[in-house]
Amino acid sequence: MCQQCDCNQDIQQLFKNNEEWVDEVNQANPGFFESLAHQQKPEYLWIGCSDSRVPANELVKMDPGTIFVHRNIANLVNSSDMNVLSVIQYAVEVLKVKHIIVNGHYGCGGVQASFNETNPDLIDHWIRPIRKYLSRAKDILAPLSKTEQVDKLCEINVAEQVRNICHIPAVKKAWQKGQPLAIHGFIYDIKDGRLHNLNVTVDNIDDAEKAIVRKHL
Repeated sequence: MCQQCDCNQDIQQLFKNNEEWVDEVNQANPGFFESLAHQQKPEYLWIGCSDSRVPANELVKMDPGTIFVHRNIANLVNSSDMNVLSVIQYAVEVLKVKHIIVNGHYGCGGVQASFNETNPDLIDHWIRPIRKYLSRAKDILAPLSKTEQVDKLCEINVAEQVRNICHIPAVKKAWQKGQPLAIHGFIYDIKDGRLHNLNVTVDNIDDAEKAIVRKHL
């Protein structure tokens, strides 16, 4: 069989899976898609890693329409990234989400890359912020094994993104207006499927102004 035929079969399988999923949803909840088409009112914005093993809705057993999702390598929130900034502004000002969740995961390839010197150029550029976190956390990481160092830096990276979100204008304006909004840091363990709260939540402008990465992370 030619390579092109194999490719077509792979794509057709996706459409077959979609049909099966639609049938299952319609049997369990008739009218679900009709109601979904009329509105989107998620209470959560999920900023996660692009890793294919970390699906947002499935991790927390939520239906489509309940979580607004943005994903990139290593779940970063950079002030120069208009994509993530636009997503956050839309989520806060238009959708009025009540929670922004930064979700990292242990063993993150983007975080691991910050330890390397031979990354592809664009990847190396993208992870520059994580290199800074790595440099600042050397004393914390020094006593740990290599695997433990990566996992600890994954936690630190999540906490840093929570802090970055606190200083985004749309978020600060929401707090100034009294809009309910909390920013959380979670991390996912792929080895057992469990989600962990890093307890770095910020939900008001006063705490945001003094938000720092907690020393126990």
